[in-house]
Amino acid sequence: MNMYSEPTRPTHAPADHPKVRFGKVGVIISNLGTPDATDYWSMRRYLNEFLSDRRVIDYSPWLWQPLLQLIILSKRPKSSGAAYRGIWNNELDESPLLTTTRAQAEKLAAEIKAAYGDRVEVDFCMRYGNPSTDSVIRGLKDKGCDRIVFFPLYPQYSAPTTATANDHAFRTLMKMNWQPAIRTVPAYYDHPLYIDALAKSVEAAYAKLDKEPDILVTSFHGVPVRYLKEGDPYHCQCQKTTRLLKERLGWADDKIKITFQSKFGPEEWLQPYTVEEVARLAQADKKSIAVIAPAFSSDCVETLEEINEEIKESFEHAGGQDFTYIPCLNDGDDHIRMMAAILRGELSGWVEPV
Repeated sequence: MNMYSEPTRPTHAPADHPKVRFGKVGVIISNLGTPDATDYWSMRRYLNEFLSDRRVIDYSPWLWQPLLQLIILSKRPKSSGAAYRGIWNNELDESPLLTTTRAQAEKLAAEIKAAYGDRVEVDFCMRYGNPSTDSVIRGLKDKGCDRIVFFPLYPQYSAPTTATANDHAFRTLMKMNWQPAIRTVPAYYDHPLYIDALAKSVEAAYAKLDKEPDILVTSFHGVPVRYLKEGDPYHCQCQKTTRLLKERLGWADDKIKITFQSKFGPEEWLQPYTVEEVARLAQADKKSIAVIAPAFSSDCVETLEEINEEIKESFEHAGGQDFTYIPCLNDGDDHIRMMAAILRGELSGWVEPV
């Protein structure tokens, strides 16, 4: 029987000491989040949590919240709900992001169990929506995890992604009397196994095509240019990921192009904008393109709906002919092996392989 399966008294503790579980290490993979359903109120709750995050929208709440509550959240839940319905996993009645993140956690748990036995527990959480970061951290603590490795699934670091995921984990610790020790996994934008997994996904997609695309577009989620000027390393890390992918594939510079998608609000965002750049490429006689989204660890509304529908439509309306979307790494074997390799380094010193 697993020595941590039942509560026990610490060694040499008095007889009246409460029984507790302790001694395990937890691993949490954290993704962005998902609404619970596509109806108006489910979408409104999700969007309110997301767009009220000061890491995501850092305008003064005195200015932003009236605009958000009175205007944006009166309209956007309907359009966002329609976008989610187009990609919804109807069989499980959940978003593809939730389906994929659960599968990632299950496969990663099998890899970790093979290396560490029952000493490590693997789970997943969402920054926005369910399962919540708070519930998962507390659940692992109840299972005896007094140390936790927190793994935000964002290859490139940015304040609105990696930082807010870490913030939320720390907020949970602030409310706990017995805090587990916690380690956060850094960005892995240049990790050799990540770059290799991306390259293999490109090679596999190209092998299925009758004709090689004229160019590969690496479409990253955008952020305001102001973030770069304020010290956020995201833009530089996106550039390096694209360069390393190009080098791993052995391509010339003109075979790959970096762009940024999902602009929101009046500010200038990182450019070139994907939706505009694919149209320009079509007009420049690049009639066959492939698009990959290296910043996303799982396919979601930004890839399945925005890239594979809106951005594809922009390309075709400008005269493009062949559009190929290359899926995210999702729960592919190369991706799971990469996660496991990163975790072996982060678990070192806390627990060693059996």
